[in-house]
This record gives sequence, C-alpha cells and structure tokens, in this order.
Amino acid sequence: VKLVEFGGGSVQIGGSLRLSCTASGYTYKTTCMAWFRQAPGKEREGVAGIDRDGSTKYADSGKGRFTISRNSTKNTLYLRMNSLKPEDTATNYCAAESTFTKCIRMQTTIILGASASASEFMYWGQGTPVTVSS
Repeated sequence: VKLVEFGGGSVQIGGSLRLSCTASGYTYKTTCMAWFRQAPGKEREGVAGIDRDGSTKYADSGKGRFTISRNSTKNTLYLRMNSLKPEDTATNYCAAESTFTKCIRMQTTIILGASASASEFMYWGQGTPVTVSS
C-alpha cells in the first residue's frame, strides 16, 4: 500500500485547509486509516481516524474543528481542518492498518492523542506540512 498526501500549505490563524491522502496498491488492506501529525521537536501524535464502516475517532486537539472522511471508491482519505491555530503547525501524515487488532490500537492512540513511532503502524505517507501563522 502506498499513501500519498496532498493539500498542506501555509494559512493564517483561523483559516482552513483540506488534506487528502490517496492510497494505491493493495488498498483492501486499508481497514482503518488515520491522520497523525508531528510538530517540530515533538513526537508524532494521533489526530483523527476512520474505519472502513465510517466510524470516526478524534483526539481532543482537533475535536469540533477537524473532520475526517474517506471515499472508498476513490481510495482517498480527507481531513478538513477549520479554525486553525499556530499550535496546529506540523507535518501531517496519513496512516493505514489492515488488521482488527492494529486498528484498535490506532483508534486508542488517536483518542488519547498519544504518540506513535513510524514503526508502530504498517503504512505511512511521506507527510505534508501545514504552517499556521498570523
């Protein structure tokens, strides 16, 4: 599975962005997908996740501001980010997992806003940067 993110960029405080992540290859393995982010000097943390049945999970950092969705026909994952703050400045990564057990772990990581190393989940994109400034 190859994941490629699009849509990052620079935005002013209070602005919006929509990130996209396109999956290719053995896309049937993308049982669950998620967005993580890594700010400079910090660990990678969970932001939002979505299962194949459409159920979603959010970390507190994005609740009420971020919306995750997926289009299974297009094999694309989205993250709509509104009311952006300077603390949202980070490189955003798309991630995917294929097994039920790993998906539960991914969901838990996201709900807790916990960190995740690059080796913790199977599939990652290369990241897309988001910069929020005044």
